Amino acid sequence: MSGERRDVLRVARLRPGASIPRYATEGAAGMDLAACLDEPLVIPPGETARVPTGIAIALPPGHEGQVRPRSGLAFKHAVTILNAPGTLDEDYRGEVQVLLINHGKAPFTIEHGDRIAQLVVAPVTQVRVDVVDVESLGETSRGERGFGSTGV
Repeated sequence: MSGERRDVLRVARLRPGASIPRYATEGAAGMDLAACLDEPLVIPPGETARVPTGIAIALPPGHEGQVRPRSGLAFKHAVTILNAPGTLDEDYRGEVQVLLINHGKAPFTIEHGDRIAQLVVAPVTQVRVDVVDVESLGETSRGERGFGSTGV
């Protein structure tokens, strides 16, 4: 839509009781995403779960949503996001869901309303792809040295 503000995240509640994303502090980079569940969800050790949030979003034009782990869940329970960071494209309008994995040794229980991830809204640059010969890429001091080439 033309005329949309570049600093507004539009949010639709898909289910009653869904939490609207919000910044926990004035200086926070990410907004908390909360689970929207009918009953507690248990993730056994080594297993994954797709956790619904009960919301859909419309990102500002030229932006993406990065779904990132919460440091407290990772530190205290070894629970994190399997595909971190998850990417929500500007044109996605389905329910925001979070793919969690339990790396811990004990089952982890998620209750309705628990904060499970954070959403960082960031600008995106789409580029034009220009296919060239390998020699056309130009030389750099690093060259083709890859993994671990600059130290541990």
